[in-house]
Amino acid sequence: MEDNFQSAYQEEEDRLNSTLTEIDSTLERLRSIPVYTGHDYTEQVLEDSREQRRKDLAKLRQEPYFGRLDFQGSDEDDRKALYIGKIGADREQVSDRPLVIDWRAPVASLFYSFTGGTEPVTYEAPEGLIEGLVYLKRNVVIRKRILERVADTYNRDSDAPVVSDEFLVYRLGENKDNRLRDIVSTIQEEQDKIIRAVKNTALIIQGVAGSGKTTVALHRLAFLLYQYKDQVSAEKMIIFAPNRMFLDYISDVLPELGVGNIAQSTFPDWAAEVLDITLPEQNTAETLNRWFESAGGMPDITEETPGRFKGSTVLMGVIESAVRQLETGAVPEGDFSPWEGAVLRRSMILRWHNEEYAPYPPLKRKERVMARIHRWIEMELKKSPSAAALKDRKKKGAAREKAYAAKWPKYDPLMIYKQIFRAAKVPEDWPAEAPEQIPQAVLKETAKDLKKGILREEDLPPLLYIHYLLSGNEGGERFDHIVIDEAQDFSPFQIAVLDLYVKGHSFTILGDLSQGIHAYKGVHEWDEMQSLFAPEHTAYHALTRSYRSTMEIIEFANGILSSGVHSPLLAVPVFRSGNPVRLIAYGEEQSKAGKSTDPRVNAVRTALEALSVREYRTVAVLTRSLREAAELHAELAADFADLHLIDGSMTQYLGGLSVLPVYLSKGLEFDAVILADADADHYGAAAWDAKLMYVGCTRALHELWLLHSGELPEYVQMTGEETVSGWPESSES
Repeated sequence: MEDNFQSAYQEEEDRLNSTLTEIDSTLERLRSIPVYTGHDYTEQVLEDSREQRRKDLAKLRQEPYFGRLDFQGSDEDDRKALYIGKIGADREQVSDRPLVIDWRAPVASLFYSFTGGTEPVTYEAPEGLIEGLVYLKRNVVIRKRILERVADTYNRDSDAPVVSDEFLVYRLGENKDNRLRDIVSTIQEEQDKIIRAVKNTALIIQGVAGSGKTTVALHRLAFLLYQYKDQVSAEKMIIFAPNRMFLDYISDVLPELGVGNIAQSTFPDWAAEVLDITLPEQNTAETLNRWFESAGGMPDITEETPGRFKGSTVLMGVIESAVRQLETGAVPEGDFSPWEGAVLRRSMILRWHNEEYAPYPPLKRKERVMARIHRWIEMELKKSPSAAALKDRKKKGAAREKAYAAKWPKYDPLMIYKQIFRAAKVPEDWPAEAPEQIPQAVLKETAKDLKKGILREEDLPPLLYIHYLLSGNEGGERFDHIVIDEAQDFSPFQIAVLDLYVKGHSFTILGDLSQGIHAYKGVHEWDEMQSLFAPEHTAYHALTRSYRSTMEIIEFANGILSSGVHSPLLAVPVFRSGNPVRLIAYGEEQSKAGKSTDPRVNAVRTALEALSVREYRTVAVLTRSLREAAELHAELAADFADLHLIDGSMTQYLGGLSVLPVYLSKGLEFDAVILADADADHYGAAAWDAKLMYVGCTRALHELWLLHSGELPEYVQMTGEETVSGWPESSES
């Protein structure tokens, strides 16, 4: 066994050295060619190609590949050793196999889908289905041009048993820094199916915490750009994430995959840009404060909760009816006369509006009709009998044209939205009462906000829809693909509006209903989104395997889901064991000898001291509220100079030691988590409270400590091998 390993290691070291030699040689040759700056188009294309190769080889020379697959096609005489990396590279000399195969190439799919066995396998290639045999599947770790690890996950020629998860467990055991990283070397079969799914599909992914949803979606973008390079471009893709700090957290993944220029935004930021409005930051803070900071817990949520109703397709129907009503009565009553003796019949104007320009949206129709009227005036002016008459008619005509235009409806999205909610004077032909589909509580609260000039995030989808109905897709730009992360916090209305801005329903929609802590605005079931699309335009995938946390943490978190949320969507852990989840009551022996009279502060301080001295790059203290996070930060900042308070206003995640409310931690992950106040006083019996605690627990990769006042929520199970009570022995710290 040892001899086989040494032989494999030596073989891979020799291959790595020869690969690096060729990469260095090719890169040196390309860099020696003067950069072309002339105007010859052919030479410009050649220079662009050379520059791209320079960039690719510069990346490859540090870590050229991560995997090897020995494959023999059914129509081939011998097997080929194929080396797979983040970026493909051809050899300098013509060969039947590249120096490195891009992970997105068709044959590379076998590296992810093949899990063992002696039967023939197939993969889809441009020329059709390719069949053959896999002889070897090998993972390698190369860092800074040095071979660090070789691990076979399948070897047809060996009798030795292979543990397929061994390499995965090794990579998962590495500590986190302040950025999400790519998973090209550890993509699993179920993830690969999602990454390589066809483009024109609204792909909905339900994934448990730690299943790699975000990373899979980012890799899917890279795959789509590779697979459909003639149909899509990075500049016409966009990623919607829950907040700006999360965007910073994921910002390195696509560049690591060699992909750039993909827009990344929050939905409010993008919507505000399209609508050309400013959305005050305090509005978001007020919403979070209302739902997460109130002493009595989250208020009741019904279908008449403003965020839920204004995110529903019911409101879409109300808006369509209002815009249609405006459009029907758009042309002012009476004929148009720019001066005495000249008359343009209303019947003609109606024909222009209702027939000739019918395909245009209302605002464009109005503009074209008014332009037609203006041309008619100019033609009539040519009939003027004298210069004096021409001057007089020009003056009168301009004034009456302006007055006539003012009689048309004001096609302003915000004004129409205010009129729908009766926060502004409505047109004469509208009923005095608001549409009966709008619940009275929603009508009253929204009208009050609008009269004060307050716009909330939940108002953006309706405003965007009105904007689209009035103006169409101005500029004609539509996205080639849209990724929506934490999609359980999106409303059906948001998805329906975004579908107007994307080609072919091309979405990757990912989230976790068990982490639906923003239920006051988000979906409660995926059917709410899936029903927006025809069956042939949508697909659903469930990722149940969790790669983030240890078995102990996942089993503990599953207990919270089962007992507190009653969810069937439980995580299946990868076999990676760690320390038990630790439950510590405030005031226990080790937390008494502190600098504060508050045992809670002392306990958090002691826990931070114990965990921060370990080889962890990221440790977080999660509190139930922002107020409590700020108080703890103020108490502990002097003892931990690098302790960051994350309050929702930050645009960058700095790593290290952090304290933040649990509801702002969603989407992030940390080596170790201290969940403060994990007791019944802070987490009630409702499913929403259990979801909050579940979110907090599943942020931890390696270590999870729960500090509490003594009375735990009923859904927190203290029995089982995955938990232990009290402080660790000094030798453990």
